[in-house]
Amino acid sequence: MVDADISLWRRLDLDQGHNNLMRRLTDCTPWSQQQITVYGKHYLQPRLSAWYGDLNYSYSGITMEPLPWTQTLLQIKSRVETLLQQDFNSVLLNLYRDHNDSMGMHSDNERELGEWPVIASLSLGEERTFLLKHKTRKDLKTIRLPLPPGSLLLMKGNTQTHWRHGIAKERRPCGPRINLTFRNILPNPRNRV
Repeated sequence: MVDADISLWRRLDLDQGHNNLMRRLTDCTPWSQQQITVYGKHYLQPRLSAWYGDLNYSYSGITMEPLPWTQTLLQIKSRVETLLQQDFNSVLLNLYRDHNDSMGMHSDNERELGEWPVIASLSLGEERTFLLKHKTRKDLKTIRLPLPPGSLLLMKGNTQTHWRHGIAKERRPCGPRINLTFRNILPNPRNRV
């Protein structure tokens, strides 16, 4: 891809069944539906989420305080870190309940992610299509990347500077999907717990 550094692993071995892991995370995570502010208007996010880690995280007018790491999340984090040779101090879990849940096109470019954010996104449950659209190059078509259960997508380098990404609603009915987006939050006085 032009102006991007993206890698995809089609199936990450997590030492446990993906269906069991999906069930455990669905049942044991204290999901919430955040209200975000976009261009001065307030909306409920069209999905559920939970924030785990070491520091607060702010985006779209909300600040999420981290929940303490669970043993399950620490095991997954260790597996992802070992594969990527990259440390992470937080994870955002998103639960897409069905085909009506989505994530709008955006870039993960908040100041606390640093100049070159590294985002590792693990997908569980239903396959959904990940969309990527270049911010300025109108000659480049939107990229549609299917993310099957167990896949790991890595975005790093200048990807967030030049590209937006999202998950659109599906036309066909589908079951739930959880994605875990591991990232590093840089410490500063605003986001300490």
